[in-house]
Amino acid sequence: MSTDDMWSIGELAEHAGVTVKTVRFYSDRGLLPEAGRSGGGHRRYGPEALDRLRLIRSLRTLDLPVPDVGRVLDQEDALEDLVAAQLRELGSRMAALRWREAALQLLQDCTPEERADRLRLIGAVGTPPSTAALARFWRSWLPPRLPARLTTAIVDQAVPQPPGDPTPEQVLAFARLHAFASGPCPDTGRPVARRPEPDYRPDVLYDGLIEAYALAAPAVRSAHPPREGEALDCFVSAHARARGTHDTPAFRRALGSQLASELRIDDYWRLTAVVTGSPDPTPGATDAWLCAALSGRG
Repeated sequence: MSTDDMWSIGELAEHAGVTVKTVRFYSDRGLLPEAGRSGGGHRRYGPEALDRLRLIRSLRTLDLPVPDVGRVLDQEDALEDLVAAQLRELGSRMAALRWREAALQLLQDCTPEERADRLRLIGAVGTPPSTAALARFWRSWLPPRLPARLTTAIVDQAVPQPPGDPTPEQVLAFARLHAFASGPCPDTGRPVARRPEPDYRPDVLYDGLIEAYALAAPAVRSAHPPREGEALDCFVSAHARARGTHDTPAFRRALGSQLASELRIDDYWRLTAVVTGSPDPTPGATDAWLCAALSGRG
């Protein structure tokens, strides 16, 4: 290519509609190779540099860092991965902004008497919010001898994910859940029927409870009164087998009395239902339905 076919740095900048400083910046970082030098040592660029410079500018408007722009220029398949990464990052930032907007709306709409308490609750939750405190609560609440697969399954089901586009009510419910889970969890608060004991098999209990909850869920979702049936039989059987005994009328009476006297965390499940906004019953709601069926409170 003759020098007559090449552009100076100023000419390239003029053709591209950018400043000389911009061209020099990308040249110095190796993104815009020179085609040669003039007799006086000045940079010269071929016409193909214009297309490359326009591509660089397009990539930069997508907020791609300069090193990533270099990867796209050098690797044909790099753009797809980088775009996907940018979309994930942008999604996280937008979720954080939507959460912040709902939190501000919550503060704006409350009474002056409520504002201090709500501000305290919201201030304890990060943006975007983390579910780590809720997961820690459940891992401390569950029996220590529970197999990892069951612990993971229960935590996944019990810990609600913050909605991507929350309402102010969902922000408040999640903040209250976070405060609940971050408070003390004394061993005396853990259900007696689910504490680790020498002959107690928590894996048998929780495997059975998961099945019983699935069987009872349609009735709970449809707001049917608690009643006997397959779901209750499965529920009682899980408790009996975990203790190495059988489902008998006497066992049902004893289990009903024991479960009725235990501390429940119904507020946790009520708040969880608000956070998820799902019509499906929470495990807590299903458990309460089965306990009511066991005691004959239909």
